[in-house]
Amino acid sequence: MKIATASDDGRNISQHFGRAPYFVVLTVDDGKVTAKETRSKAGHQVFAAHEPVKLAEGERHGYDAGSQSRHASMAEAILDCQVLLAGGMGWGAYEAMQGYGIETIATDVENIDEAVELYLAGKLAISMDRLH
Repeated sequence: MKIATASDDGRNISQHFGRAPYFVVLTVDDGKVTAKETRSKAGHQVFAAHEPVKLAEGERHGYDAGSQSRHASMAEAILDCQVLLAGGMGWGAYEAMQGYGIETIATDVENIDEAVELYLAGKLAISMDRLH
């Protein structure tokens, strides 16, 4: 199993999935972390030149065609992962990652190693209120 975490610094889970420049991917075998790697992640820093989409009243962030394309670019680096941990993210990104078959969890646990250990023990608190 592979668990991806969105990260700004390689140690902690980013508080905003879209802004994180990295994924830290942990490989788990027989319930133990056996490898850890850092992968570049497309994000707001890559898409900065794009014009922000003006949303119609009642329309949610992250559901327009441009956002879906950006979410696909972000997901490319972790399509081999089964789980994604993020500190917070937009609903559009959350549902896009789920659509790629990646179990997506928003959590308030900041340390990557701690969050993964809690996940593996079935004790990681899921914080749906961290989705926007």
